[in-house]
Amino acid sequence: MMQRYLPDPFVFVIILTFVVLLLGLIITNSSPVQMVQYWGEGFWNLLSFSMQMVLVLVTGYVLASSNLFKKGLSGLASKANNPGQAILLVTFVSLLASWINWGFGLVIGALFAKELAKKVNNVDYRLLIASAYSGFLVWHAGLAGSIPLTIATEGHFTSDIIGVIPTSETIFAGFNLAIVASLFIILPLLNKRMAPPQDQVVEIDKSLLEQDTDMQASTVEYEETTPADKLENSKVLAWGTGLLGIAFLLYYFVNNGFQLNLNIVNFGFLFLGILFHGTPRLFIDTVKQAVKGASGIIIQFPFYAGIMGMMVASGLAKEMSQWFVSISTEFTFPFFAFISAGIVNFFVPSGGGQWAVQAPIMIEAANQLNVSIPKTSMAVAWGDAWTNMIQPFWALPALAIAGLKAKDIMGYCLIVLFISGVIISLGLLLL
Repeated sequence: MMQRYLPDPFVFVIILTFVVLLLGLIITNSSPVQMVQYWGEGFWNLLSFSMQMVLVLVTGYVLASSNLFKKGLSGLASKANNPGQAILLVTFVSLLASWINWGFGLVIGALFAKELAKKVNNVDYRLLIASAYSGFLVWHAGLAGSIPLTIATEGHFTSDIIGVIPTSETIFAGFNLAIVASLFIILPLLNKRMAPPQDQVVEIDKSLLEQDTDMQASTVEYEETTPADKLENSKVLAWGTGLLGIAFLLYYFVNNGFQLNLNIVNFGFLFLGILFHGTPRLFIDTVKQAVKGASGIIIQFPFYAGIMGMMVASGLAKEMSQWFVSISTEFTFPFFAFISAGIVNFFVPSGGGQWAVQAPIMIEAANQLNVSIPKTSMAVAWGDAWTNMIQPFWALPALAIAGLKAKDIMGYCLIVLFISGVIISLGLLLL
């Protein structure tokens, strides 16, 4: 069904734009002129984030293209001896990496899947990449979850209502750790069970992966014929620049602890990439290869910013949230908060942005129904992460690295959505 009916992510975001515009006209009091205004005014609000995501892809690709990193991923990939083991391993690695940091997990999972495709015969490449992406499901319940980290920060925008809530009550709460642990066990097994019969396996031509490797600049040698050539091939410049970046990372972690954010992940990838490639020329040539896969991010993210502008300014996101609140009880509220966040995430695919929209509604309802604020916030966080499984927005970096289209993996991701939805819902209701 996905192969037949799911269009390219760019077409998907265009359709989504008109769906939100029509919903805004029907559900809210906004006029057509106002909806167009909200769309246009919000269109460029994700420029900074878009550049961060481009750098996630480019710097992650560059780092993984270095000989040292390739050997590490290749060595780990050698632990898998058959397709089933490959699926289990890539899912677990992606889950762990995404729980530590979502940007790290998105890149590492896809890159590791490509290495496994080189090593393991008869493994379905589509399922391999889908399994890598499925690990992204746990990011908002992990160390880089934007909602739990926001409410744990002094002076956050709802601190006058709920105070500061430590991560011991959100990320490291028993109910949240139980959901995460369940997914760490069930997702690898689920992905393995989705392996198609042998006669239906879509195995990538390994020569294409090897060709991709051969094109990477780290395998090329350059002659030094001019002073400029000598500078471009200077190991001293590359090592000096790389070590300068490492020095700042050490300073940052000493003063801030192991607090990863998108800028620090990109910073680390960038300077380790420079260091591991050995010369500026090898590094730059690899960057040129990496940038080719960033087109989807560059052109689609502004459209999502426009959608977010319509959702927030028209009040459509609040209307959706309030409807779910209106049908909730003390027992069912975490579940409906989770579902509402999952739906809003289709149109506002940003954890921090979504919390800014839903927090006032959800906090007020939780207080009225006598529901735990930490659990309410994590229900929204899980909802935000949950529907990423079928929202192409976050899959774009992984798809660019893998060289696949959204419809190649979304059939598998839809099954992950169904099963994980049951697990998360039970955890929020019963624990």
